[in-house]
Amino acid sequence: MKIIKRLLNDVLILQPEIEISDGVTQSSYNLIQLEKVGIFESFIQENQSLSHKNVLRGMHYQEVNPQGKLIQVLSGSIFDVVVDLRSSSSTFGKYDAHYLNAKQNEFIWIPPGFAHGFLSLEEESIVNYKITEYRNPDYERTLIWNDEFVNIPWPLSNNIPILSEKDHNGKSWHELNYYK
Repeated sequence: MKIIKRLLNDVLILQPEIEISDGVTQSSYNLIQLEKVGIFESFIQENQSLSHKNVLRGMHYQEVNPQGKLIQVLSGSIFDVVVDLRSSSSTFGKYDAHYLNAKQNEFIWIPPGFAHGFLSLEEESIVNYKITEYRNPDYERTLIWNDEFVNIPWPLSNNIPILSEKDHNGKSWHELNYYK
């Protein structure tokens, strides 16, 4: 596995090794390969989500037991966004984004301490998440997707995303509790 690009502090775009013989084989999880690029976290759960075009999920984080995430698009494509919530970080309050799709063979590593979200760009996008902490609904928080301070330029085709109730009711940057 190799690092393709660095986004904000500690957020990495990764590309696994591919074998091509009578088809294409890639490892979607290899502890030794992750450790070689500096990821020493243990993943305790794997989830998948299916989103239709213009569904915007995020910006999510967990206030207690923050989750690290290894994200991969299995089908479709997304505009993936992270926001640094670590007050001790030089990129605190900054966002970065990357287009991910099933064909480009990339993962994004998001360490604990970031809000994460994405916009589905195709009729169906399936996203796989490996996470480092269990979900705790009592401590789930949402930064509102269109917060004016963070100012993420979402590539919406009609300027109106499809949002869950949780995402519609997200808090502004100035209402959040941050990590140290």
